Amino acid sequence: MAASDSDPSAAAAGGVPAGTSSPSSAPSSACLRESLAALSQAFDSGDTAASDAATAAVSDILDASAAAAAEAADGDDAARSDAEARAAEELLREVHAFLSSPTSSQHMAIDALSLVLPKPVAKLGALGGSCRTVAATIIKFFVANCSPRDMLSIFCEALDTPMELPNGLAYFVLLLNGLAEVLALIQRRHVQQVEVVLPAVLKVMHATVSECDEEHGKDAVDLFNAAFGIGNAIQEMCKAMVNKNKEDLCDILVLYSLQNIALVSRSKQQDILSACGPVVLQYARVIKFCGFTYLDLLTGNGVKVATEKLSKGEDADFVDCFSFVMDGATLSVVWTFMYDDMTKYAGAELELALNEVQDNHMNKWEAITMLKYVLSSISYPWIIKSHSINLLLTLAQENHTEEIDHVDFTSCAPPIFATLKAIESVMMFAPEAVMRKKAFAALKKVISMVPSSQRFDILQALIKNSVSSSLTGILLDLVREEVVRESRRADEDCVASDGLQDHGESPHWASHALELVELILRPPEGGPPRLPDHNEQVLSALNLLRLIMIIDSRGSRLGRLLREETLQKVHSEWLIPLRPVVAGIQSENEKDDSEIANQIVCSLNPVQLVLYRCIELVEEKMKGC
Repeated sequence: MAASDSDPSAAAAGGVPAGTSSPSSAPSSACLRESLAALSQAFDSGDTAASDAATAAVSDILDASAAAAAEAADGDDAARSDAEARAAEELLREVHAFLSSPTSSQHMAIDALSLVLPKPVAKLGALGGSCRTVAATIIKFFVANCSPRDMLSIFCEALDTPMELPNGLAYFVLLLNGLAEVLALIQRRHVQQVEVVLPAVLKVMHATVSECDEEHGKDAVDLFNAAFGIGNAIQEMCKAMVNKNKEDLCDILVLYSLQNIALVSRSKQQDILSACGPVVLQYARVIKFCGFTYLDLLTGNGVKVATEKLSKGEDADFVDCFSFVMDGATLSVVWTFMYDDMTKYAGAELELALNEVQDNHMNKWEAITMLKYVLSSISYPWIIKSHSINLLLTLAQENHTEEIDHVDFTSCAPPIFATLKAIESVMMFAPEAVMRKKAFAALKKVISMVPSSQRFDILQALIKNSVSSSLTGILLDLVREEVVRESRRADEDCVASDGLQDHGESPHWASHALELVELILRPPEGGPPRLPDHNEQVLSALNLLRLIMIIDSRGSRLGRLLREETLQKVHSEWLIPLRPVVAGIQSENEKDDSEIANQIVCSLNPVQLVLYRCIELVEEKMKGC
């Protein structure tokens, strides 16, 4: 590659003119020239030991300059920092000038330097400005003049170097850009070469995205685009391939795209839509190129098939680097909802896929439970979780649970439960009340879709696994709504049969609800409920108990549920032990005139009121037994 007037190696091209560098940089520049000259002489004479020593010396000089520049950047001396940056640029120009000068031994020198220089050159390029331009040119030179397979391994090794932010982002961008160019030159064994590259790339992405924050802005976006450059290079490979190799590479490319969508979506950019939306859209185009549909993404089925195929390949561990592809599948749909350019790109395809999902109950459950990956994670911003809830509500719009009451939901229960727990986390921790209410609406909707024969089991599991009194109270209120609904159905059936319908069996929901009341009022760990910490769940449990007793006292259902033995247990083991606990806390806090004490008294008043009413109802029923 010959140097030109506009070449970065030219001393006057946007850099510092000869002789104007800082005094501290002159010895390093002279040492570098000596080492490069020694390298040429060693290859001319065939002295292998000398060539190795000279190559190492060149690398050490650049490394030392990078370390000095990093140290200066961490300090408060702006003049020293600028001087080190100018010195680094001068060293890079020396290297490029040497690489570009034609000599008989030049090819061997280039090969030797390509083994050790990409890492220190990228470190110096991470300083920014002209350093970055010259470093990129040197890396391009190595890519164009050295073995692609060798450079692939060299770049992957350099990517495995821990780098501190913010310069680390620019360092990785330079290497990823070079790696993308190398991939474009690979002529055979494409799948195997890609399987070497992607774990290294994704490891960098995972490590850096988790540390990026708003101040890294453009540098972070540059990293996202550089990672897409790798995907773009793989896409070009796919275009030139046929048959099974193309199919396998497309599967890998889809998983790589989904993994990156998930990682990009974890970005802490201030405006994630404008910062990350364009690169997500590019990945969406790649996914479509590979033949994936929105139905594949909504249900996750296409992703599962691709993952299973790769796990059966020669390198079964390769699939481990795609740990967030299910997140990515859901997020690719969520981004289509929230980013206008992706909405336009999708056109009617997403709406058609949503309609297809809504018309098939199992597909609908698969799509709904896919959302657990995003909603349960603490890594995604609230704007993404908010749009994920919107997607969930859209999926659940058409509800025909009566048509699937006969279906065995045993296999569906674990993912449904996990999804509901994920929705609960949004209800509990979302920063805005509107979003918390929206999540509650989604929770109720999903629970209502569960067949009634198995709905109680889901609610019971949620209550038993709840760690929040307020949340437990909400779930108990949902159980109370089911009890009311069941009672109304029974009343309607009785009217329809002119009072002749047999009510010999206890109401299903009401009888099971008593188990939950006991769980709250008589905790498994022993002792009374912890008040006032558990006020909300105790109040909900007492309201549920009061409703059951009222229902059990009406019409033909009189005494069907609360037999004498049950009434004795409710009275002596649940309610009476609770009365002195409530009264004692009330009395103690009434004596204290603090704001906290007044809040406790106010929160216990409804508990005490409903508790006494439940005791009255039980005692009345016991008299009638």
